[in-house]
Amino acid sequence: MRNDPPALMLFAAGFGTRMRPLTDDMPKPLIPVAGKPLIDHATALAQNAEVGQMVANLHYLPEQLEAHLANTPVQTITETPDILDTGGGLRNALPALGTNPVVTLNTDAIWAGPNPIRHLLDAWNPETMDALLMCIPMDRAHGRTGTGDFDIDPAGTLRRGTQALYGGAQIMKTDLLHSVSETAFSLNVVWNMMAARDRLFGVLYSGHWCDVGHPGGIQEAQDMLAAHHV
Repeated sequence: MRNDPPALMLFAAGFGTRMRPLTDDMPKPLIPVAGKPLIDHATALAQNAEVGQMVANLHYLPEQLEAHLANTPVQTITETPDILDTGGGLRNALPALGTNPVVTLNTDAIWAGPNPIRHLLDAWNPETMDALLMCIPMDRAHGRTGTGDFDIDPAGTLRRGTQALYGGAQIMKTDLLHSVSETAFSLNVVWNMMAARDRLFGVLYSGHWCDVGHPGGIQEAQDMLAAHHV
């Protein structure tokens, strides 16, 4: 994409309410899948894609995640007193991430196939894009029911729809974050601004993906990994 590697934001602040009772005394990113915590699956993707500064936002039971990440390259930022959601959390972390486009990665999904971060960086075109989202065709999405989040046209432009779901990995410019007046807000607010300008893009993932936001997703992710020899 460019010579200087992008910074990466790991979203790790959520309460994990769908994962209860497993998250009653453990933050969701520390729940093990296939022998290692979810957040370690995420950091492995980031390191294999050779990103720059890595930052994780924390809020729920932050001491456990701070201890787990203490001897890693990941810098932690604890949101207090209130959780800031994805958009507010990313904006809050910008002093550590810098002003260039950043990669963001959810920590509650497992990927089987090509590294999604590398795929995003290879496809990123800052001349035409404000954000590029990794989208999952519904027939490659495990642990998720219902319809998708977006439709994607042949040029890669995204519109709200049902064709594919957002997989939790993207690269995006961050300037529009500063135009939101709320302290806590979703990245959907910024994506809608980008879509209105025809600058929200997506790329379809060629591998398989599993939502591990609920207890049943753990076994589904492990079965998916075993089936794809990852």
